[in-house]
This record gives sequence, C-alpha cells and structure tokens, in this order.
Amino acid sequence: MEEKSPLLVEHRGLVSVVSFLQFSVLDRAQIDKIGAELVDLVDDKDRKNILINFEGVDYLSSTMLGKLVVLHKRLVQKKGKLKLCCIKASIREVFEITHLDRVFDIREDERDAMEAFGLGLI
Repeated sequence: MEEKSPLLVEHRGLVSVVSFLQFSVLDRAQIDKIGAELVDLVDDKDRKNILINFEGVDYLSSTMLGKLVVLHKRLVQKKGKLKLCCIKASIREVFEITHLDRVFDIREDERDAMEAFGLGLI
C-alpha cells in the first residue's frame, strides 16, 4: 500500500502550488519523501515555477531547509523560479538567522507570490 503524500500539489497554469498537509515538518522519513516529491516536480514533471505555501506549518527542521536549498538549485539550473509564502514569524526567523531569506523569494501571501511570477495568472 502506497503511503499518502505529505503534500498537496495544485497546478495553476505554469505554477505548481505546493501546500503541506502536516503542521510540523520534522520527521526525517517525511522530509525525505517531501524532498523527493519536490525534486520530482522539477526533474520528472518538468515544472519550472513552484510556489510553496507554508500556511499552517508551525515547525520546520533544518533538514527541510536543506531540501528547499536543493530544490532552489535545481530550479535555477532549469531557469525556473521558487517562491515561498505564508511563513509564520517563528519559521521566518530561522530563514533570517541562516540568511536564507536572501536566497529565497519569500512573500506574505499566496496572491502576492503568484503575482510575483509575472505570468498573469491571477
């Protein structure tokens, strides 16, 4: 029996919007599964614009940050874009402390992030 995905992926035109189905992203096995699914969007499904919505996520491990960096690098190689949105202040602080807020395009809400792709999707 296949394990249920920890992610919800919706394709909206040229953008894949990814949401988490869990409020904590801490478990190593789940993080590995999430990382594989995100990379699969880029490598196997050839999606070049990805928006990750962190609404409802309360905790994020450093290992998950590493998976986001890998995804970002993959997208840069394919001339794609990654946007993050709806990040709680406590998690945003981790991005700031690690200076990853300078690497990632972090937006307040999903609408702003979608508009930032500049694809006229709203």
